[in-house]
Amino acid sequence: MGGIAIVTLIIIAANVLFSLKGFNDHAFFERYKFEIRRILGGQKERMLSSGFLHVDMMHLIFNMLTLYFFGDVVIRGFGNATFLIIYFVSLIAGSLLALFFHKDEPYYSAVGASGAVTGILYSAILLQPDMSLLLYFAIPIPAYVLGIGYLLYSIYGMKKRSDNIGHTAHFGGAVGGYVTTLLFNADLIYTSTLMVILLAIPIIILLLMEKTGKI
Repeated sequence: MGGIAIVTLIIIAANVLFSLKGFNDHAFFERYKFEIRRILGGQKERMLSSGFLHVDMMHLIFNMLTLYFFGDVVIRGFGNATFLIIYFVSLIAGSLLALFFHKDEPYYSAVGASGAVTGILYSAILLQPDMSLLLYFAIPIPAYVLGIGYLLYSIYGMKKRSDNIGHTAHFGGAVGGYVTTLLFNADLIYTSTLMVILLAIPIIILLLMEKTGKI
């Protein structure tokens, strides 16, 4: 495999430049972060722009490293244009789910590329189901185990609402990546049936919990 794809570098560069501007310009950060009352007031661009802002350097580095490691799997599977579609659909899906679950919390705010990056991660898992990840950079585990566990943890976080992590955006991004990948490659339903079912389980759990008012 060659070096990192140009399109991935462009996305990383956009995140770095936008985030650095936000680190050093509080007014800029406040203007473009995800905030319910501002979005409902008409500033819909925040649903996109917030995905290029980050809280701090570690937040930025973690998201960009994840994109670096998994972006090329999606690019090899679909090409640059579809990679970008999956990235931005996942970003917007994360924002839409956050808007849905927090619409009655006017001051709820969030930033980060986590929704988009999680969508790319789930797309990569579907395309390469035998992929392994290194937990704590040392313990190899199947990627789908981490993926399912992460979604279940996100549901728990959405229910507890006891931290500042944008669990809804993470979950929405994963759903966006999952659905878009299957739309572009429906054959995965037959070639990776077990993985498609396994990754759907947390999505079904969330829908049932929302339907019964448990979240």
